[in-house]
Amino acid sequence: QVQLLESGGGVVQAGGSLRISCVASGRTFNAMGWFRQAPGKEREFVAAIRSGSSTYYATSVKGRFTISRDNALNTVYLQMNSLKPEDTAVYYCAANTASYMNYAASGNYPYWGQGTQVTVSS
Repeated sequence: QVQLLESGGGVVQAGGSLRISCVASGRTFNAMGWFRQAPGKEREFVAAIRSGSSTYYATSVKGRFTISRDNALNTVYLQMNSLKPEDTAVYYCAANTASYMNYAASGNYPYWGQGTQVTVSS
């Protein structure tokens, strides 16, 4: 049974940092990504990483967020620095076994975690 379990969300002041994690179980994934959804908004792409460590970022987080993975632990991380109130959202981990795909398209990920809340206070 495939499971993606996120952790590490919380409340942080603007300008602060937070790291969230996602542990995958049940199978090995090539592509793992993070998406987020703020209240009243659509789910949006944040970052993705392939098993070969190629990374992809949304323009809004590039230079502030870093995605990484530990293939031995089947875990993906999202280090978030210089957080802004507009980063407040539920962050979802997503995964796919595919090697080449549009990593920013949520429809390309068949597996999802339950989400972890990140709140940035001003």
